[in-house]
Amino acid sequence: MPRPKRVRKIRFWPSATYFKPAGIRLAELEESMLTLDEFEALRLHDLQGLDQNEAAKKMGVSQPTFNRLLRSARKKVVDALVHGKAIRVEGGVFKMVGRFRGPPMECVCPVCGTRVAKTRGVPCAQTRCPKCGTLMVRA
Repeated sequence: MPRPKRVRKIRFWPSATYFKPAGIRLAELEESMLTLDEFEALRLHDLQGLDQNEAAKKMGVSQPTFNRLLRSARKKVVDALVHGKAIRVEGGVFKMVGRFRGPPMECVCPVCGTRVAKTRGVPCAQTRCPKCGTLMVRA
């Protein structure tokens, strides 16, 4: 029986968790799923420029584990780009650390479906949709 996966620390929640090629209907696309810990590995190494040892420490994993996360993430992203697949960012074995505790709250319009980030201290029921002016509800 394999050893349970160690919980990986992530400090960033992506504002968009789904990416797809333009001009192709969602029903016609295959998906490539990128876990949040793989996403964090890409962010720390490729975007912030941390070396693998520093990034591994931030995530609370060993450098070889970090390297496997990074390779897996890059392979999935490149596969999606080359083969025209959608990328879904979700799941994984992780714990949010720092000031972020989960996905950002959103308000959604019940009429047109427009989503906007919830403003702290302002209930969604008092926020008007920027497209149609309808009062919004909490997503």
